[in-house]
Amino acid sequence: QVLVVESGGDSVNTGDSLRLTCVVSGLTFSAFERDVIAWFRQAPGKDREFVSAISPGTGRTGAGASAKDRFTVSSDNAKYTVVLQMNNLKPEDTAMYYCAAGFTSGWWSEEKAFGHWGQGTQVTVLL
Repeated sequence: QVLVVESGGDSVNTGDSLRLTCVVSGLTFSAFERDVIAWFRQAPGKDREFVSAISPGTGRTGAGASAKDRFTVSSDNAKYTVVLQMNNLKPEDTAMYYCAAGFTSGWWSEEKAFGHWGQGTQVTVLL
C-alpha cells in the first residue's frame, strides 16, 4: 500500500520561507524513481491548483504559475522524500498543500493523473 505523508505546514508572516516535506512509502526504489511526485494546493472556496512536480529519477521539474521564481522542488530519493521550498511567501499562498504520487498518464498539472494523495499540510501566511 502506497502512503503519502506531508509535513512542514505552519503559520508564517509575509516574506517568510517554509519547507514542506512529502514522504512516500510503499514503493520500491525503482518505482519511486520512475514516478512523478507533485504538489497541489487548495485555498478555501477555490479549486485545487497545481504547484510543482518532480520526476525523482531524472530530476526534471515542472511548476505552476504560482510557484515560478519563489518555490523550488527537489527530491531525496534515498529517503523517498520530495521537498517543496517556498520563499517570499505571500498571503495568497495560504492554502492546504497536498502531495500526490502514483502518476499514470497525462499532464503533471492534472489531479486525475495521480493515484495516491496525502492528507495535506496547512500553510497560512499572515499579512
